[in-house]
Order: sequence, then structure tokens, then C-alpha cells
Amino acid sequence: MEISRRDAFGLALAGTAALATEPAAAVPPGSGALPAAAWRRGFDNQRVPDLGDGRFLNPLLSGDHPDPAILKDGADYYMTFSSFDSYPGLTLWHSRDLVNWQPRKAALTKNIGSVWAVSLAKHDGRYFLYIPVKATPNTIFVIHADHIDGPWSDPIDLHLPAHIDPCHAVAEDGSRWLFLSGGDRIRLAPDGLSTLGAVEHVYDPWHYPAEWDVESFSPEGPKIAHHGDYWYLITAVGGTAGPPTGHMVIAARSRSLHGPWEHCPHNPIVRTTSTDERWWSRGHASLIEAPDGSWWSIYHGYENGFWTLGRQALLDPVAWTADGWFRMTGGDLSRPLAKPRGGAAVPHGQPLSDAFTRLDLGSRWNFFRPGPHETDRLRVEQGALVLRASGTAPVDSPPLLLTAGDQAYAFECDVEIAPGATAGLVLFYDDRLYAGLGFDERRFVTHQYGMERGRPSNPHGRRMRIRITNTRHIVAIHTSHDAGRSWQRFDRGMEVSGYHHNVRGGFLMLRPGLYAAGQGEARFRDFRFRAL
Repeated sequence: MEISRRDAFGLALAGTAALATEPAAAVPPGSGALPAAAWRRGFDNQRVPDLGDGRFLNPLLSGDHPDPAILKDGADYYMTFSSFDSYPGLTLWHSRDLVNWQPRKAALTKNIGSVWAVSLAKHDGRYFLYIPVKATPNTIFVIHADHIDGPWSDPIDLHLPAHIDPCHAVAEDGSRWLFLSGGDRIRLAPDGLSTLGAVEHVYDPWHYPAEWDVESFSPEGPKIAHHGDYWYLITAVGGTAGPPTGHMVIAARSRSLHGPWEHCPHNPIVRTTSTDERWWSRGHASLIEAPDGSWWSIYHGYENGFWTLGRQALLDPVAWTADGWFRMTGGDLSRPLAKPRGGAAVPHGQPLSDAFTRLDLGSRWNFFRPGPHETDRLRVEQGALVLRASGTAPVDSPPLLLTAGDQAYAFECDVEIAPGATAGLVLFYDDRLYAGLGFDERRFVTHQYGMERGRPSNPHGRRMRIRITNTRHIVAIHTSHDAGRSWQRFDRGMEVSGYHHNVRGGFLMLRPGLYAAGQGEARFRDFRFRAL
């Protein structure tokens, strides 16, 4: 049956406005969840961490922001994350208070493979990104720039096929090093653009009790910090995903970057111990000093029940102990915490809605696993994103994707196709696991489980408006023939809680997106996003 526009996107706006102002509802004990009203709301009603009263509530950056790499550069902080198969990749985020973050530009435009946990550094006035990739063969690249916004150099291959998760560090004698997975390291040339000598093993990580439920030992994500008389080596063990109690943070210290390293007596410093907790698989931590001189840790974790959102960035206060070690003091991060003082706040996040007045690649949109000339498919004209069709479906036609970090949201867009084209909206995990709705001139194309599940008749022709609503994994699709004044519910509902890493692998998240396949091109206008 037909439903009005108010029962569609407009009703979502009214409902979410109420959520943002009403008191937080009670949460069932042990659920690990918080009500939507627990967060303040920002662009497009997206949740933001800063509560506006001197406190913040995790996540620091919602949605898939895994393996945080952070740099303190005077009064500025810059951070980036594993971008895997998304390009432009390695979007750089900027903050001045550690709580509010804005995206700037993407540092990596050339597809060099699946980008894993990187290291962001500044040395002698130059910025460096050390980038491990899963490719053929695996390796670690470096790119550099004289300004954080680039231009960044072309990738330089360091020929390190056996390691991941590099961390740049400068020793007390001025030598430069990359610490690597497995407790290894290798020396860098003075310019940081090549290696010297062979990989050496310098550290045997602490091992958890054998009866703990973990994914694997997997010592990875080394991070180096210097405080007082010691160098601190922070490592992730227990596996990145798998059991929620697996991933954890351990530490060691030494009076020299060259070792020897002693285990922290309090290991593990962070670990999810129960599936009742709000954040699962917490790990891959860095230490950073705030504007007020306090210390903090940034790491990632999965939100209880929402593997589909990927690993989200979390902020945890750090306390130094009298014996020269440190503790994380934020508990399970389920409650608001006092913000660090100082630093001017930037507006947090960015709008995901897009009027397509310009092409916003890298900070807002990116392609999944693009070919060398994928961006040639795109142009913006007269308020429309024009996407040239390729392939047959999202399986072989790279879609344009957003990172949406709320548990519930709706997105809609006007879609017009040329003869021979098929286009639509998707919820996309990877090229083998996605859901959504497309259409050609005569029929709809229903996408579910990464397959075509039906092609009912299309009554709207070559132009329609499509809306997808994802309400905590329950998906509803609507179409409109009159620019959203009235809506028809599409006769296929979906449940997508299984569209995640522990089912499919890949360490990704379920993301909203647009695609165009077949022949010709598609025009997308007036893209609207709203968190619910």
C-alpha cells in the first residue's frame, strides 16, 4: 500500500529529534547496550562523543575506524585508520582536544592492495605513513609529505613480505626503526625511505592463560611511547575478532629503545572479560598526551551486538603509577568520562548527506577495490553525481560507499538511469556479501546475501527515488515515483546482523552505498542520510 512522505523519511526526522532530547531509557541488565538518547547528535543526527558538559561518551569515532594511528604535532592531533580495500584510502582526521575530530584528505589514492594497520609519524619536519598491504606479494610501503594534507609521494616498497603493523620509532641515539608484528624490528635509513640490515627479533610478548577464549596469539599492532625514564612497547594479542574476550592490550618497557624489555606485571592492561560488556574485542592501543598534559589511550573495539559496524575508535584515560607503569582507568567504557582539558574543539564528524555540488572523494565517499581508472567513471554536474556503469552487479562493479556509525539509519537518493544501465542503493560488506535494491528499465534487481534474489516488475521506468532503512539490522526498502511525496514499500524485507567479519572475514563493516552496472550511466541526486 502507499504511505505518505511523513511516514517515510520525514517521520524518521521527527522520531530522531525526540530521541535526541528525551531522557535515556532504562537498558536491560547485561545487554551491553545504551539507548540512542545517551549520545548528543551532530551532522545528519549522527552520534557524537562530546556531551557538551565536560564529559564524553565512547565511541570516539563511530563506525569502522580500526587500528588507530595517532600523531601529536604541536597543538594538533592527526589520526588515520586501516582502510583495507577502500580508495581513496587513509583519510587523515584532525583534532585539537582528542575528543572532537574532523576528516581532512585521503593520503593514498593508488590501489596498492588491502591496507592494514599503518604508522603515522613526523620526523625532521616531514610526515611519513608506513603502510602494510595484503597483496601479491604482501609488503610494507612508505609514503611521505611536507604537509599533512599532501601532496603525498608515490608509495615506495620496503620489501618486507613477512610482517604487518609497522610502528616508526626514533631511538635515544637518533637511529630510526620500524617495530613489526611478532616482536621484530628493522632499522630504517636516515631518510626513512629504505631499510638497513635484516629484520631482528627483540621481544617475546607476554602470553595469556591457555584457558582464555581467544582467536589466536597473533602478537601484532606494536606501538611505542616514551614517558619519563622508559620506552613503552604496547602490543595487541589474542586475535582481532573471533571471541569477544580475545583481543587485548599488553605492555612492556625498557630504559632503551634497544631493549631489553620487561613485561608489565598488570598484563593484560585492557581486555573484554564478558559478553555482557558494551565493547568487545578491545585492543590495538596507542598512548598519547592530551593538551593538559594528561595521558590517554586510543584503541578499537566492536560494539556489543554490532559486528556489522566494524571496529570503532575508543578513548580511555591513562594513569601512571608510582612504579613507572600505567593503567587504563575508563573501565568498560560504557559510561561518560571526563574530557581532557584544553584544546579548541573542531566540529565533530561530517555530513553524510550530499547535494553533489562537488566530488567529495576520500573524506566522504570512496570506492571498494577500484581499478586503476575507477575515478574516470565519476563526474558531478548540475547537482547530480554521474556514475558510468561497469560490470554486471556490485560483485564486479565497484560501488561508492560511506562509513555510517549508528546502530540505525535511513538513506535515500533519486536515481535515474540511461538505457542499458542498472543502478541502485546497497548495504555493502564486500563484493560477495551485500544487500539492497537496483533497477533497470523494466525490472527491479533484489540483492540479498550478495546474490540476485528476484526481479519483480518495475513500474517506475528509468527514474525513481529509493530509500533503505536499517533499524538495528532489520532492513526495509521503499520506492517513490514522485520524488518522495509518496512511497511504496518494496516486498522484500531483510535481516543483516550476519553481514560481518566473523561470518565473511575481511575485517570490514556494512556500509551504505551507490552502484551502477551494465551500460551507459546513472545519475544520483539529493542523497540524504539520517541516523535514527
